[in-house]
Amino acid sequence: MFKEHRCVDFGMDQAEKTPGDGVVVGYGTINGRLVFVFSQDFTVFGGSLSETHAEKICKIMDHAIKVGAPVIGLNDSGGARIQEGVASLGGYADVFQRNVMASGVVPQISMIMGPCAGGAVYSPSMTDFIFMVKDSSYMFVTGPEVVKTVTHEDVTAEELGGAITHTSKSGVADLAFENDVEALSMLRRFMNFIPANNKERPPHTPTNDPAGRMDYSLDTLVPDNTNKSYDMKELLFKVVDENDFFELQPDYAKNIIIGFGRIDGHPVGFVANQPLVLAGCLDIKSSIKAARFVRFCDAFNIPVVTFVDVPGFMPGTTQEYGGIIKHGAKLLYAYAECTVPKVTIITRKAYGGAYDVMSSKHLRGDVNLAWPSAEIAVMGPKGAVEIIFREEKNDVAKLAGREAEYKEKFANPFVAGARGFIDDVIMPHATRKRIARSLAMLRNKQLDNPWRKHGNIPL
Repeated sequence: MFKEHRCVDFGMDQAEKTPGDGVVVGYGTINGRLVFVFSQDFTVFGGSLSETHAEKICKIMDHAIKVGAPVIGLNDSGGARIQEGVASLGGYADVFQRNVMASGVVPQISMIMGPCAGGAVYSPSMTDFIFMVKDSSYMFVTGPEVVKTVTHEDVTAEELGGAITHTSKSGVADLAFENDVEALSMLRRFMNFIPANNKERPPHTPTNDPAGRMDYSLDTLVPDNTNKSYDMKELLFKVVDENDFFELQPDYAKNIIIGFGRIDGHPVGFVANQPLVLAGCLDIKSSIKAARFVRFCDAFNIPVVTFVDVPGFMPGTTQEYGGIIKHGAKLLYAYAECTVPKVTIITRKAYGGAYDVMSSKHLRGDVNLAWPSAEIAVMGPKGAVEIIFREEKNDVAKLAGREAEYKEKFANPFVAGARGFIDDVIMPHATRKRIARSLAMLRNKQLDNPWRKHGNIPL
């Protein structure tokens, strides 16, 4: 707390020395669990990072790695302290190195509480989750003035890097809150879902919600017409303990849902296709969003439950030119690499490569269940019949008969079940009970991947 900067250039020797040098660091507890925190002070040299400022942050990050406790950063910084030149840049690099070393070892959470520019955004970008505050926090590599000078674009700080921008357009941030008080309160709630480090299990929270609770309203959730949509969030809220689902990135890539909930008091990571948006198709943004979340859960021993209703990958030039092949493979890679308990429920469509990707049995899914409404096939009946029986395409009656035959054959979960790719077909109302039983059975699961420095995920 007494540390001061050592810079004497550009009048810094005449400036008032402030003990602490613009950052408060320390440790405390959230619900009795140890956490390390650093909080930047914008009133001291604009929260700019100096050599000594960086040393303080590095000190608590080193401690966090040694004792196995989360690091929370309350970021509010104008970037590197210009007067210090390369010393401040070196300080940033020291922090970045520790961000990388701590990745997958202890959870790292960044709370952006004010403007963060330049180097100040790269440390948060390497942490596990980024939360922002609406109308008061910004993140950008270069500010509006520089943008105007270089590209001649007129843009406000809010448009360029505000909370709404990063939670809906870029996907950089996970959540945006109305004010500082709500942000800190939700951060405390969030911490109850994650373990202290990669060797611990997530914290158990006692609940009065019975693990075997049935919800008969789920039996009518999926419409009879396969082309009609429904809200997958309804299923998630009804399955988790006490309807407590903590959704992440709700305004970005809305065709997939990610977030934390509990089953029988134990935290679980949920990934679910959302039929209300783009019919639940996987595209570039949703693949990246879900892949990063699955890898976080895998790193920190959080079981993954996947709800599948996916007609395939999004077609079109925008997706192909954007690299859907490589980006879609990220989700495939994440699920295949993942060694924590994996439970999958197919609610309706599971077509094509997207069936494989969404935590299928073939990617070491532990328990794969299906509702009676599940359809597991290479593609939808209409498209399939038009390809298989293309010589009959002008005979409408014949084609309709073929489509009915295809539906009878594949528009159910029993063909896949006969091959052992589906473990059981369950009634929707029993979903919570079967997930709870499966996770209880898998609680002591041990699975190790072959030794390697690291894989080469298609980035």
